[in-house]
Amino acid sequence: MTPQTALIVFDVNETLSDMSPLGQRFADVGAEPQLAAAWFAGLLRDGFALTVTGAHPAFGDLAQESLRVVLSTVVPDGELDDAARHVFKGIAELEVHPDVVPGIRALAETGVRMVTLSVGAAEVADRLLERAGIRDAFEATLSVAEAGRWKPDEAAYRHALDKCGVPAGEALLVAVHPWDLEGAHHAGLRTAWIDRAGSRFPAYFAEPDVVVESVGELVGNV
Repeated sequence: MTPQTALIVFDVNETLSDMSPLGQRFADVGAEPQLAAAWFAGLLRDGFALTVTGAHPAFGDLAQESLRVVLSTVVPDGELDDAARHVFKGIAELEVHPDVVPGIRALAETGVRMVTLSVGAAEVADRLLERAGIRDAFEATLSVAEAGRWKPDEAAYRHALDKCGVPAGEALLVAVHPWDLEGAHHAGLRTAWIDRAGSRFPAYFAEPDVVVESVGELVGNV
């Protein structure tokens, strides 16, 4: 660890959790499994839009309504609510990516403070980490619900910093989403991009301070 990294803030959805099993949930209700990725991207887009306009949508409410919209072309009206609930419940049953447990354990051995910051409920992150056996490595599981603003609004990152009593320049935001890193960068945090897929980082966003392929590679690099 470099001296300025006093706190690592982890995104949760897709960064720690493997969301690919949601594809089967879509298939269960008669939709294409590939629709899962498009749905989640649309959910985030709509959450961002509402945040910009001053609204503060609850993740669960927005997620289920966006599921009704997406599934409405393949699920009869009378079955939409049940179908949306079936897919949404899958979020609470996700597991972490294979690199997460050994990576978090290795980071914990360095003594660095770690928290999560999610657009979803803190309780969901708690259960995810508990199932993986690494909840004890995290000081807290935080949610934008407590901040009143979704990431990438600066207020969301400030909420985490204030809760932990750490200056922005001593904190590192870790995520797989370039937009999340962009928000953290503008809030004054350092950033680390986990690129498991070997993809290109968008040139229109600020370059991340660290690029790794797994959580474990953060050790010695941040």
